[in-house]
Amino acid sequence: MIGLIGKKKNMTQIFADDGTVIPVTIVEANPCVVTQVKTEEKDGYSAIQLGFGKKRKISMALKGHIKKGKLESVESIFEFRVSNPENYKVGQLLDVEIFTEGELIDVSGFSKGKGFQGVVKRHGFSGGPKTHGSTSHRVPGSVGASATPGRVVKGKKLPGRMGGERITVKNLKIVRVEKNNDLVAVKGAIPGSRNGIVILRKIASKEKKR
Repeated sequence: MIGLIGKKKNMTQIFADDGTVIPVTIVEANPCVVTQVKTEEKDGYSAIQLGFGKKRKISMALKGHIKKGKLESVESIFEFRVSNPENYKVGQLLDVEIFTEGELIDVSGFSKGKGFQGVVKRHGFSGGPKTHGSTSHRVPGSVGASATPGRVVKGKKLPGRMGGERITVKNLKIVRVEKNNDLVAVKGAIPGSRNGIVILRKIASKEKKR
């Protein structure tokens, strides 16, 4: 489904008409430009490619690609699958008006990278005894599997790099849309760090109260 590319700004609160406090995340979704239209006949699938923001330096290949949309620079490019690509054309602008207050959307972003972490922080292990004499406070414990198969099985929860992964949170409610400021207030928390790129995508499923 169609959507927009935006930047996560910060979290705040909005008061509903009945006085209820709603925690929201503010997303700055400046108008995105259609940089390419893909069709089933030419590309094998139907989609549109959107360009967002500006960057001081981009590659010559990217410059040539976005030239058709009369753009000089883009910060991020993302594709959205659509069933009616004929309704879009290169250079067309899409803004926050495609969303309505109360609508449910899916939000994707990259989680904060936390570097190399142990099993207690990465997987929530409880750790060993905390008492005097213990030397196994935060270790994973035994990871072997006896003589058969005689190796550590794939997928075992072990220390390693944590975060920096693409996360999608589904069915988040749009609380407010500000056309003049290109802002969207999404209920709850969304993935990523402040000023990180996020994808706001419409969903086709039936709306549910969240």
